[in-house]
Amino acid sequence: MSNSRVYLDHNASTALYKAAHASMLEVMELVGNPSSVHGEGRVLANIIEKSRSEVADIAGADRNQIVFTGSASEAITQAIVGSVTQLGVKKIFMSAGEHQAVVSAAKISGAEIEIIGLDENGVIDVAALEHALTQHERFKSAGLICVHMVNGETGIIQPIEKTEKLVAQTDHFLFVDAVQAFGKMQIDFVSRDIDMLAISAHKMGGPTGVGALLMKERCFDAKIIPGGGQEMGRRGGTASAMLIAGFGAASGEALRRFDLKKLQKLIEKFETGLMQLDENIVIFGRDAKRIGNVSFFALPGNFSETALIKLDLNGIAVSAGSACSSGKAEISPMLKAMGIAPELAQCALRVSVGWNSSEADIERALEEIKKLIIGQQRENTQITPPIGRS
Repeated sequence: MSNSRVYLDHNASTALYKAAHASMLEVMELVGNPSSVHGEGRVLANIIEKSRSEVADIAGADRNQIVFTGSASEAITQAIVGSVTQLGVKKIFMSAGEHQAVVSAAKISGAEIEIIGLDENGVIDVAALEHALTQHERFKSAGLICVHMVNGETGIIQPIEKTEKLVAQTDHFLFVDAVQAFGKMQIDFVSRDIDMLAISAHKMGGPTGVGALLMKERCFDAKIIPGGGQEMGRRGGTASAMLIAGFGAASGEALRRFDLKKLQKLIEKFETGLMQLDENIVIFGRDAKRIGNVSFFALPGNFSETALIKLDLNGIAVSAGSACSSGKAEISPMLKAMGIAPELAQCALRVSVGWNSSEADIERALEEIKKLIIGQQRENTQITPPIGRS
């Protein structure tokens, strides 16, 4: 058995691009506060503005629409809580498959929450959302619609364009969690009817500890950290030029180098091999449009916790779903919303590939998963010796 580790949990956090690493090391040597007017401060401020342009380029946004935050969770909280406290939103319409960061922010916002269901593939019920918004119209107040662009567990691509049509020409606000889409697919923020959009650096080759909220002008007042006027007054606190530099460099690398087709082929190879191992394996969301760098599946009879430990001991790093929910006994809320039976959901595993993944990684993973399946089959076929007559 090879002693090398195989990392297949890129949807939790992916490897730094070398350019991002080098950029951060450069900035680490500098001293100063980017808000200071002296030379040292201006150098750091210029680094931040260069990075703002690089993030804007890959997101299809204007520079002044990018607000750097300490994480995607902070960006999400700013969008949701800021909408309620600063923009007059009294009701939130949220899909049943939203990330825990969205759910938690909605709960503390103080607004009324209405959950919009998903179909069996994890796709939001747009007709149900339209009905809910129509019912809300009689209250004559703006609502906030929260929908993720790509699901981090299944890879399902949500029909954001249909949701945009519902809110276009209305007073409603549309917030999109694009954490798992940014750097992987085209966003074009400027031209879309999306009011706010959250992104993260460490999901696409940048450092942890930095994210961004993209905001249209009518949402500029949505803020939760007023501070001293940093980030155009939309997010206070001294900005980390080092982390933002890494974010910008990673954005530039992703724009030039990220190859989604390569990753789609790796996942196709993985899922083809998976089904050849055992026809009883279930791949969640397989019949819907998926981004293609992730596979969420169940090995019937192999509980997630046990399977994860066995794979980890044999050098394979995968997950049982969103990293923000790992370590908990509950099954995936996404699978619950899809109507997946608990006995199957508790056997779920996620394999996600990134820019530095290879076919060899996939082959190693399949080898170790095969061992899990064979081991389970042996347990199932053990026959208890007959008890002798007295």
